[in-house]
Amino acid sequence: MEPQVADRDLLVSAQTGSGKTVAYGLTMAQSLMGDGSELPPPGIPMALVVAPTRELAIQVHRELSWLYQDARGRIASCIGGMDPRQESRALAAGCHIVVGTPGRLRDHIERGRLVLADLRVVVLDEADEMLNLGFREDIEFILESMPKTRRTLLFSATIPPDISALAKRYQSNSLRIDTIDRSQPHRDIEYLAVRVATNQIEPAIVNLLRFYEARSTMIFCHTREAVRHLHARLAERGFVTVALSGELSQAERNRALQSLREGSARVCVATDVAARGIDLPGLELVIHADLPSDRDTLLHRSGRTGRAGRQGRCVLLVPFNRRRKAESLIVQARIDVIWSSPPFPEDVRQADENRLLQTAASTEPVSDDDQKLAEQLASQYSPIDVARTLVRLYRIPLASAEEVSDWGSADDDRRQKPDRVRPDKRERQKREYLDQGAPTAKSFRPTGPMALFRLNVGRKNNADPKWILPVVCRVGRVQKKDIGSIKIGEDETFFEVTQEVAESFAAAIKSGGHGENVHIQPAAGTLKDIRKSADRLERPPLKNGPKAYSEKPPRKNKKFSGPKPN
Repeated sequence: MEPQVADRDLLVSAQTGSGKTVAYGLTMAQSLMGDGSELPPPGIPMALVVAPTRELAIQVHRELSWLYQDARGRIASCIGGMDPRQESRALAAGCHIVVGTPGRLRDHIERGRLVLADLRVVVLDEADEMLNLGFREDIEFILESMPKTRRTLLFSATIPPDISALAKRYQSNSLRIDTIDRSQPHRDIEYLAVRVATNQIEPAIVNLLRFYEARSTMIFCHTREAVRHLHARLAERGFVTVALSGELSQAERNRALQSLREGSARVCVATDVAARGIDLPGLELVIHADLPSDRDTLLHRSGRTGRAGRQGRCVLLVPFNRRRKAESLIVQARIDVIWSSPPFPEDVRQADENRLLQTAASTEPVSDDDQKLAEQLASQYSPIDVARTLVRLYRIPLASAEEVSDWGSADDDRRQKPDRVRPDKRERQKREYLDQGAPTAKSFRPTGPMALFRLNVGRKNNADPKWILPVVCRVGRVQKKDIGSIKIGEDETFFEVTQEVAESFAAAIKSGGHGENVHIQPAAGTLKDIRKSADRLERPPLKNGPKAYSEKPPRKNKKFSGPKPN
């Protein structure tokens, strides 16, 4: 240990996944053991570690137990959601280090179960998150309850003014250590920004899971309701999925994390409760189903992958109406992002084929029984029959890919700093039109030659451009800017498509996939002719001849209400 670090208070800013737990575990050892190799007999605690979330506290408890195993260290936990009676018995039996969450630690201190009279070191892990979660009062109570002579080690991913004020108040002659090179992004994480239609978030997630087939994936949502909904939808599609949110009991949250660690579950849908401190070995993919609210949330969510030197991948799903928000987050986080379209079904199929070929080319040794079975198959069936069966068995458990669209283009370079100039009114209206799909402004409709198509739904079927336009774009594999005017009739709907994409649109609608009761087919003529014929059919009969609508109604006599003015 460096001489300037020994026996001093520390204010450390460290990147998530950089091994903070082991770092402060070793730093505490000097204060707890001195020059000895073992800890003294357990009694009242000599060290206290405060963590913001249950999951982080459990992880710290596990790592410190491993780190101090040879030194005969006894680690107790005081964590919200766990059995307080069992914790009381562990404290009464004696321990060296206590790990806990702020609320539960304060409760034990107030009840006299946790005595801090002999405390030598206190560690505040993820201190910025504890303040964000509203634990300031609990933290101050805990710090006020311990001896003034203790060492205070404060670890935080960022050092905002609140953390600086806390360090100034409760630390003495502290040493500031910054392990983060803020001019460089996290080099172990590849960041992707995927352009996706506003109503196609879930299909894009399905295709991403199928395209990468990561060993384990974490998907972040803003709310508990969004977690429940997405978890149910993915489970319906055949993905082995667990959920993680604040509404679950601690036992349920522990089981979910254990399923991911063991590999029995491959996907975890979570709120930001899982964005801090949780270490999942082998987590290869992080998907932001909802864009993070700020830079710190982006970095902490993404930091669940690419830990301890492993490579990871982080995907931000960016709807059109959230593009500027995404660009702002990317600039603030100083990360390099590759913009792309979502994986299309043909991309997923190609990825499946590549994985199957790699599996078939594997040279791993097999057991004698497997070797005999392989030889028996080769003697009884032709190679093409065996290969055909292998392909069929490989595809059976795989979820089918979804049809998705892309609001941008492959050549759209969004990696530059976003334009801070506020767009004019016309530009904003155009964006709203393209995003909402309501063709109301004639000036935004495409110009030039158009092709006419017919949809077999009308006003009787509650036809509306808000749902017709996404269906047409999805089935025809075109963008909203390629769709012209729409005319909704009583039993059918006519719409225009630009001549440039009409041929590919016609080929796409022949392949089906419209829906159970929705069918699209080419139509003859132009939309102008359709409107004229509709006007003639819907025009009411004239009353009293052609002059009926030009005659003025008889003028009523006004009642005299007083003398005329001079």
